[in-house]
Amino acid sequence: MTETIVKLADLVKPAAVAAPFVLSDEERHEIEHELSHYPDSRAASIEALKIVQKHRGWVSDEAIPVIAAAINISAADLEGVATFYNLIFRRPVGRHVIKVCDSISCHLTGYEELRDGLIEHLGVRLGGTTPDNRFTLLPICCLGACDRGATLMIDDDLHGPVEPAQIKALLEAYP
Repeated sequence: MTETIVKLADLVKPAAVAAPFVLSDEERHEIEHELSHYPDSRAASIEALKIVQKHRGWVSDEAIPVIAAAINISAADLEGVATFYNLIFRRPVGRHVIKVCDSISCHLTGYEELRDGLIEHLGVRLGGTTPDNRFTLLPICCLGACDRGATLMIDDDLHGPVEPAQIKALLEAYP
């Protein structure tokens, strides 16, 4: 009978180490350009976050200290901005982000029907992403189009008023 000795090191698989976050040259250049517009670098916080999001689709936890260093503020201050501003996505989103307005004006003009129609058509709840990563559905407190409710925004395109019957054709325009 042979005896097998198992070492602890043989049982533990090394953890995958994520590559450190590095700003691309293009992102760094765009952030530096934004900084030139402001006497206080903190004023460029949202724009710096939006630049990274534009290039990567979202802003990871690992990106926060790197972006903060680029604009010369603390990571904690930038984290506060990133978590407060609801148009900075802190987890991956679909290729197209649908923001459905749930303001009181839109509630009065068909928000619930529009929301339910989107949920049914996409097969995801608010906050969810379709299995093909095509769409993420998010609520937003106001799109500033109270005269056109019920409204939604897909990426940067505002649509309203939108009836549930229009959803299928509207989403087909976003492959």
